[in-house]
Amino acid sequence: MSDALLSPVHDEDGAPFWEYAALGELRIQACAHCGELRFPPRPCCPHCRSFASEWRRMSGRGRIWSYVVPHPPLLPAYAAQAPYNVIVVELAEAPRVRLVGNLVGGPDAPLNSLPTDRIRIGARVQVVFDGDGLPRWVPERS
Repeated sequence: MSDALLSPVHDEDGAPFWEYAALGELRIQACAHCGELRFPPRPCCPHCRSFASEWRRMSGRGRIWSYVVPHPPLLPAYAAQAPYNVIVVELAEAPRVRLVGNLVGGPDAPLNSLPTDRIRIGARVQVVFDGDGLPRWVPERS
C-alpha cells in the first residue's frame, strides 16, 4: 500500500481512468466524434459537444510543467512526510493534458524519495503506478 493519505474520487466519468490505472495503464478520455483528448474526464466534449467518448492509451511519458514543495505541508496529515513535491506533468502526446502527481524514485517509493533540488521544469518523466493504482512519476531513463 502507498503512503497516500488522500483517496481518488471515483465518479461515473472518471471511473475508467482509475480502472485502467489499477492495471498499470495511463489512459485519457477522448471524444469518439472529433478525437480531442480531455482531462479531467467529463460527459460532453468541450470542442464539438458530443457525448461519445473512448479511452486512449498514452505512452506515460511527459515533462514537468510546474511543481511546488509545500512548506509547511498543505495538509497536516502529510507533515511527517515533508518535504515532498507535487508536480504538474504535461503529457508527451497530449500537451494540453496535464496531470498532477509526485516525482518519486519508484512505484512504491515514499513521497520524499527524491531530493527536491533535482526537480527541473521541462525534465522528462515517466508514469509508474503504486500498489494502489495511483499514478506517480519517475525521472525518465535515457
